[in-house]
Amino acid sequence: MTTKSNPETQTDAQARTANGSSVRSLGALRPATQPGTPQTNGSDAAEVARRARKTLFPLLGIYLLGALCLQAFNMVFAKIGSDLGAATNASLITAIPGVVLAIVCFIYGSLGDFASLKTMTVFGIVTLVVGSVGGFFLHGSLVFVILFRIIQTIGFQTAGSVYLVVVARYLTEREKLLYFGLFTADYQLATAIGVVSAGVFSAIDWKFLFLIPVIAVVFIVPLLKYLPGKTGGKTHIDVPGFGLFGAAILFLTLFFSVLDWWMLAVSAAFLVLFAIYITKADNPFVTPEFFKNTAWRESVLLIVIFYFINFAITPLCNDFGAGLFGMSSTQVSLMLLPGLIIATITGCFSGRIVTKLGKRWSITLGAGLMAVGFIVGGLLLRLGPVLIGICAALIYAGMATLYSPTANTVLGTLPPEQTGRGVGMNDLAMQGSGAVGIALFGGPISTHAFAGNTILGPEGTYASSATMLIIFGVIVASGVLWLQLHHKKFYQA
Repeated sequence: MTTKSNPETQTDAQARTANGSSVRSLGALRPATQPGTPQTNGSDAAEVARRARKTLFPLLGIYLLGALCLQAFNMVFAKIGSDLGAATNASLITAIPGVVLAIVCFIYGSLGDFASLKTMTVFGIVTLVVGSVGGFFLHGSLVFVILFRIIQTIGFQTAGSVYLVVVARYLTEREKLLYFGLFTADYQLATAIGVVSAGVFSAIDWKFLFLIPVIAVVFIVPLLKYLPGKTGGKTHIDVPGFGLFGAAILFLTLFFSVLDWWMLAVSAAFLVLFAIYITKADNPFVTPEFFKNTAWRESVLLIVIFYFINFAITPLCNDFGAGLFGMSSTQVSLMLLPGLIIATITGCFSGRIVTKLGKRWSITLGAGLMAVGFIVGGLLLRLGPVLIGICAALIYAGMATLYSPTANTVLGTLPPEQTGRGVGMNDLAMQGSGAVGIALFGGPISTHAFAGNTILGPEGTYASSATMLIIFGVIVASGVLWLQLHHKKFYQA
């Protein structure tokens, strides 16, 4: 007698996903070595793999520094905007680099298959340091802050991408589970340190946040010594396609930030041009057939929904922490810290949770924890920082729980030959939705747009913050409802 496997409990390399930039574990779908490359020669392959393993923790260190900086700036962008006389558009400090991150995740995932990992990493470190030093000395305008944050983002993400390529290409299946879990924990740890750093340095001078990633230079020597060089093979980077798609997302993000309708029109025009382009181009990064997959279209909305509020959480907590409880940014970061530590631990065990519960119910658990955390926080905000700290623990633990099964659910709707593009589109959906979300919510957080909604409490900061928390909870809960309505289509054999 045979038993039918449950597609919701099947795991693969993509299930060991991690963070704001999903695991591009494409190497796990290919042979560990490629024909015609030096790695294919017995003892040489073993030596290359042995040396490559020694780069994993330095790469994690660089990625931690970059992700730390991302989270730190995200927490205090309102203060930066206020200091620079651009409070209304301050959310663009997070939103625009978020759009760039979405694009470079996809590009680096492709480059990792054929380019020199050593060259990529050196480029990343140099770019990260240039962005850090430039931002420190030229931080006098919002434009320069955004520009150098973009440069930092382009730089630090190379470390994350190279790490994932090394893990997928050179490690055994058992080792992959461990190191993908460490990548999850690394991102959560970066978030924890980032919010604390934001609190500390904002009390001194936020410009010093730019300098944190300069520490990455200490990792150059071991990376140059042990990283593999060019691996061979060729690939095509669809510059026009990425340009059109990125421009569409960028103008959509700008529209939600400044609400100029012409920007929405420009975004729509770029999307039309993108649609025309992919029907005519010889080798676009994504084809029209990709979007005809109904199960994929409906499942990727899970990522869009769950991560739409991702970049808005810490700015909201920072705002009502100061306005309601008289807390400094440092105190707010300490309020959130226990939850982020719990999320770090949870991320290490996310694979086991999926194995035990299956993808559908792991997503339901994670999103349920998030929704409860937001809604309870909104209803009981008056109880103070301790209650909010508990709610934050639920939110961050839920987020750490749901990413891996959500990403793998989306990938499961695609045929094997489209998995690479599917992973890239997961990145675009996650970072793009988060960028649009903070552009949409950044203004209302700063201006207390719901101050008049006294149903939940006193008029002003309290009413607005409580309403925003409820809205965030409803958004996440809508993702759970979407999953339950469509799960049969997502998990059909």
